[in-house]
Amino acid sequence: MDIEAQKRQAAAVAVEWVRPGMRLGLGTGSTAKHFVELLADRVRAGLNVVGVPTSEVTRADAERLGVPLTTLDDTPALDMTVDGADEIGPDLSLIKGGGGALLREKIVAAASARMVVIADESKWVPLLGRFPLPIEVMPFGLAATKRAVEAACAAAGCPGTAQVRQGRDGHAFVTDGGHWILDARLERIANPPALAEKLSQIPGVVEHGLFIGMAQAAILAGPAGARVVER
Repeated sequence: MDIEAQKRQAAAVAVEWVRPGMRLGLGTGSTAKHFVELLADRVRAGLNVVGVPTSEVTRADAERLGVPLTTLDDTPALDMTVDGADEIGPDLSLIKGGGGALLREKIVAAASARMVVIADESKWVPLLGRFPLPIEVMPFGLAATKRAVEAACAAAGCPGTAQVRQGRDGHAFVTDGGHWILDARLERIANPPALAEKLSQIPGVVEHGLFIGMAQAAILAGPAGARVVER
């Protein structure tokens, strides 16, 4: 079973958890895309749900596939968000934001009674940090913010460098919110809550990709099938 098949298997398990009438957060990324596609199949078969997309890419996919959508302004409380992750730790702490949608993803997840993470088993790690940590920042004062981010990482025991993410056009990647992303290469984050607190205190940091205490369950798929880890 290749990686895409594993992602789809995890998404298929999550779709079985959807109940009629649910208000769903729709994640962003390659694994979440499988969930939206499989959810659309259920909608065409008569399932009554409504979704809040976490990015313009997901919005376009859901609209194209016929999944009914709403907004957090109209539907501020959601039943469940299903999203992917770049890394998943044993306590279900996450690194997210590889697709650049971490701010909206975190807002939607926080508005949900339950967050379910779907991934292939390669995303399960004993310690977060090998995947570069995305940090969404204001373009204004970037050099000062970058310096503060690197100092915060060092103070939290995970020194490393932060670089501006580049888009396909060779310029800085711009998020749906109009911000830029610093990718912090830290290798290992021994104390994610401590780092999250330090990053949140930096003026210029809009949001960071550490999702701590937000996911209640992870569905991990591998060659031997899918397994569920709950917190």
